[in-house]
Amino acid sequence: MEPDHVDEIISAWRVEMPEIAGLPLELAKRTALLVSAFDLTAAAALEKLHLTQAEYGVLATLRRVGAPYRLKPTDLTHALLLSSGGTSNVIKRLVAAGYVTREADAEDGRSSWVELSPLGVKTAEEAVRATTAAHARLVSRMPDATARALSEHLRAALAAVEEGVLIHR
Repeated sequence: MEPDHVDEIISAWRVEMPEIAGLPLELAKRTALLVSAFDLTAAAALEKLHLTQAEYGVLATLRRVGAPYRLKPTDLTHALLLSSGGTSNVIKRLVAAGYVTREADAEDGRSSWVELSPLGVKTAEEAVRATTAAHARLVSRMPDATARALSEHLRAALAAVEEGVLIHR
């Protein structure tokens, strides 16, 4: 296989600090570049819908939980790995845009529910379709067998490293 940009990085580190230039660094760099490619592709699709990645995260999370498409802000914070302040800011923007509503929890006066509005459901579905299509375009650039093998290898890698590391399912 042809050398890639990561091979160049590893070669440079082999000269400067050979003790760090190995498989862990190769995996970290290649994984980071792959994540970046997916994120940039999704961001371009979301920009057309005037959504940020964080706004998309909230809309998609609420949509995937099913009707009535609602969660408590703390559940959104945990699901999205955002800070509570970050989640609150995103929710405020989504309320202002008419994508979500916020109502007090009748059983717990200290808590509230965040729920997709009908416009929010429509927008969430449009955004999920747009990002999925963008990701599919990336994946289509590799042979199907490679994509399937990569998915299975990533599943095994995640299972091996999840314990003791903050990775949210």
